[in-house]
Amino acid sequence: MKSLRELEEVLPNTYFIQVNGKKILATKSKYPPFYGEKKYGEYREWIPTRSKLSAAIIKGLRPEIKEDTKVLYLGAASGTTVSHLSDIVEDGVIYAVEYSAKPFVKFLELAKERKNIIPLLEDARKPENYSGIVEKVDFIYQDIAQRDQIDIFIKNAEFFLKKGGIGIIMVKARSIDSTLEPERIFKNVERELKKRFDLLAKVDIQSYHKDHVCFYLRWRG
Repeated sequence: MKSLRELEEVLPNTYFIQVNGKKILATKSKYPPFYGEKKYGEYREWIPTRSKLSAAIIKGLRPEIKEDTKVLYLGAASGTTVSHLSDIVEDGVIYAVEYSAKPFVKFLELAKERKNIIPLLEDARKPENYSGIVEKVDFIYQDIAQRDQIDIFIKNAEFFLKKGGIGIIMVKARSIDSTLEPERIFKNVERELKKRFDLLAKVDIQSYHKDHVCFYLRWRG
């Protein structure tokens, strides 16, 4: 029989738990496992090598998210991280944009199960195409490994992010320029983001996701 103990709540419905002496990040959930994670009672394991947001939280990030937060998620893929955000913002809504049809098929399974996810098969470069669906949001999260990922993030913030709202962008250096050292790219990205955002935290998650840094920001509008 497994020994389970709740250690610390770090975000709404998000806890560090101890299972047989091992410390694990998990979200409290009424839903079954979705992507191969384990479930311990009502806690779904949030695997940091599968989710960059999990990695950033384990590294100390504590974003301002509430149960009723409205989220725009860019780069939803098959829904691994979205599934945990759905547990967190159980009284909010997640507008989740994904461009590729293949992962979107699996993502639709998640969206059918959960009422707070609105799936959008759209190109995040063209927020005007979904501006009739997405309302003003409190939080934009982006995980898109493209050369123009910073432009995509800022353009969507201009369309949808409330003044004073928060943003998280997972920057993959090699997708921006494979010829430069990642640290130089991260410095350039930080300079660009600071033109429109206040930088609240910069979290290195390269021990879990190679060439990635998490930028946590507040939109000045």
